[in-house]
Amino acid sequence: MKRIILPKSGIYSGSLILVNRAYGYKEQREEAALLPVWEQEPEILMQRRAAALLYHLIGKINGWQGIALVSGWRSGKEQEEIWESSLKENGREFTETYVAYPGHSEHQTGLAIDLGQKQEAIDFIRPAFPDTGICGVFRQKAAEYGFIERYPRGREEVTGIGHEPWHFRYVGIPHARIMEREKLTLEEYIEFLRAFPYGRKPCHFSEGGQEFQISFLEMPDSEKAAKEGGRKNGGRENGGEESSMEIEVDDSHPYWISGNNRDGFVITQERSRHGY
Repeated sequence: MKRIILPKSGIYSGSLILVNRAYGYKEQREEAALLPVWEQEPEILMQRRAAALLYHLIGKINGWQGIALVSGWRSGKEQEEIWESSLKENGREFTETYVAYPGHSEHQTGLAIDLGQKQEAIDFIRPAFPDTGICGVFRQKAAEYGFIERYPRGREEVTGIGHEPWHFRYVGIPHARIMEREKLTLEEYIEFLRAFPYGRKPCHFSEGGQEFQISFLEMPDSEKAAKEGGRKNGGRENGGEESSMEIEVDDSHPYWISGNNRDGFVITQERSRHGY
């Protein structure tokens, strides 16, 4: 076993952070920490792992001739410019349906990508990405590489964004597969995981020789934790410094931890050594 410290600021980073109208993006991802998805379009950037897996996915399905990279990472300034431009050109109703408010856009995380069907003219805000042809093949394979269609039809009230079949979000393996199987949006998946508290009742997922355990660990409220002597859920407070939790993890198997951008961490452990 290995003891690790999780700082409260860690809640706001990782591949499972929930960014929407209610929860803004609190980090500022530097361009230097990103990579081009494809060397022929160096301006389309994503978080490194997301970029690598998207590149491999499109290559695997021979999709570069039919799939266009439309928009990846955006700075806060660029998102604000897109918002203001759309307000002037399309009006508030359209803009609030299809454009995230600055500071609340997944594109600022480097984990989101807008894709389009390659054609002479591509709409930047609403690119065509049908369910058929190579776009349909991509959609079928996306979860295998950790990507989800972030804003599905019929879930507008949950996500707060209109149906966007072109917008994909990297959440990683096995989370994309679980969300696909359970038909969950990211908002719903974050709630779903609360039923699997760390150290007591993990969520088990098995497929194709891969086995995973997923758990949720809530970050105690700093003031409440201090009143309780600085301990809750195995956590501790560090005086006047940033609050943190100390936990034990089984380091005999690969594990990774992501914040949820709300109130805690998702801890994923692979029980086999195959896959991504």
